[in-house]
Amino acid sequence: MSSSFFPWVLETGFFCSPGCPGILPVHQIQTWGLVCLCLLHAGSKCRAVCGLNTSDRCDFVRRNPDCRSEGGYLDYLKGVFCYFPPNLLPLAITLYVFWLLYLFLILGVTAAKFFCPNLSAISTSLKLSHNVAGVTFLAFGNGAPDIFSALVAFSDPRTAGLAIGALFGAGVLVTTVVAGGITILHPFMAASRPFLRDIAFYMVAVFLTFTALYFGRITLAWALGYLGLYVFYVVTVIICTWVYQRQRSRSLVHSISETPELLSDSEEDQMSSNTNSYDYGDEYRPLLLGQETTVQILIQALNPVDYRKWRTQSISWRLLKVVKLPVEFLLLLTVPVVDPDKDDRNWKRPLNCLQLVISPLVLVLTLQSGVYGIYEIGGLLPVWAVVVIVGTALASVTFFATSNSEPPRLHWLFAFLGFLTSALWINAAATEVVNILRSLGVVFHLSNTVLGLTLLAWGNSIGDAFSDFTLARQGYPRMAFSACFGGIIFNILVGVGLGCLLQIVRNHAAEVKLEPDGLLVWVLASALGLSLVFSLVSVPLQCFRLSKAYGLCLLLFYGCFLVMVLLTEFGVIHLKKV
Repeated sequence: MSSSFFPWVLETGFFCSPGCPGILPVHQIQTWGLVCLCLLHAGSKCRAVCGLNTSDRCDFVRRNPDCRSEGGYLDYLKGVFCYFPPNLLPLAITLYVFWLLYLFLILGVTAAKFFCPNLSAISTSLKLSHNVAGVTFLAFGNGAPDIFSALVAFSDPRTAGLAIGALFGAGVLVTTVVAGGITILHPFMAASRPFLRDIAFYMVAVFLTFTALYFGRITLAWALGYLGLYVFYVVTVIICTWVYQRQRSRSLVHSISETPELLSDSEEDQMSSNTNSYDYGDEYRPLLLGQETTVQILIQALNPVDYRKWRTQSISWRLLKVVKLPVEFLLLLTVPVVDPDKDDRNWKRPLNCLQLVISPLVLVLTLQSGVYGIYEIGGLLPVWAVVVIVGTALASVTFFATSNSEPPRLHWLFAFLGFLTSALWINAAATEVVNILRSLGVVFHLSNTVLGLTLLAWGNSIGDAFSDFTLARQGYPRMAFSACFGGIIFNILVGVGLGCLLQIVRNHAAEVKLEPDGLLVWVLASALGLSLVFSLVSVPLQCFRLSKAYGLCLLLFYGCFLVMVLLTEFGVIHLKKV
């Protein structure tokens, strides 16, 4: 190695180089010089940690700014390389994987049982129609894990590839595996106009993202364009619904059975209220009837187990329930839920008063990973203490001004509190998911795009996939098929648009830089585009009668896509250097 490479050598026999961690003995100059040379040209400096001696990795992770996480409560890279000896690295990775799976479980439980019901209550309080609520509040509820994961990933340029990979990967997964699985389980005739409308909007959204990746940046106008396109999509859905209702009223005298497309829309109207709302009362209905004391109401409200349902369920359901118990208890304690369909609207006086203290505390301790919560006001009291004092006063007034049997007039405001609290719980879990995936990418030398399109996309989409498959088995394949495209339109337009908009406003920047992972991101974008073109061409050619053969072709397409991704990731498929 040329001596001109070294910036300086101290007379004491130590070497120091900008960008390298610390001051090194002369006998390590050769090794660290090579490492630093690699770091100066590497896309992600932290990924070089696995090429060092095991004794140097902890110091490298501690000193390298690229190894630090911008948010979250746990430092996973420091945990792997500093708190676990090298021979226990497989144990650390195993624990991380189990924790990752549990975080996905937290995301699913919070979204399904707390976030979506409160959004439904808010839409009811605002007197929104089913169609408007379906493409706004309920779409947000169903896509909450994807949206918050994208917002967290876009907040750090090093993990922006996770957001792109997750949104595109979920798009490929949903439009191939989920859509194909629905048609295999229950072949059906698709609704022509909703299908063509949704796939056209989604192709425009994919084209916008493809163009942004080509230019390597998203400007403020571009981010606003994403959000504006979604607003236009919502308006289009509303207009199409209005036109459909006029047509149905005019053709009511005629034979409705001759218009299967209209029947598909009526099927969605018939089932939307059943599938978009979680029956919170069935699982947490009190066992004893009659007058109950305040203590009994509190105990029953915090009990996540319905013993009657427990006795009738299978062993696997019980095991999963045991795993979910800590999460459900914590969420029941901190997140109020309003149910407009119940007589008492799920009013639990002692629990709701307790939540007036705990929920605001959770808000300040989860916002920006608790940074604002520990801030001291005037150097006297931290913010969290002020929140507890104010919350206690408000809870005391509410407790003595209300009764156990009748909800107060302003009970609907608890839906907004529950919405904010559950949203920040989801955001906190999504932040940990992104940090774990980034750490796994460093350990296994995997790109963020691959982690996004596999683990993150699978984890966020598995719940929707099972819901759609259940709908198909119950005889509602058209509704499940429509949900495949409606949900991912919201995810990509709002996920990219809002994520980049918040990043631009937060950093006072003119644009958000996108750094695609070479050929891989283009393989991903091309695969998504091809899957949409295949459906756009093949479905009309089948006269919108979707068969099992169509579903099998979609599954085969996804299998080939995964093979291409892995071959590209490990360098088997690559561009020739000129």
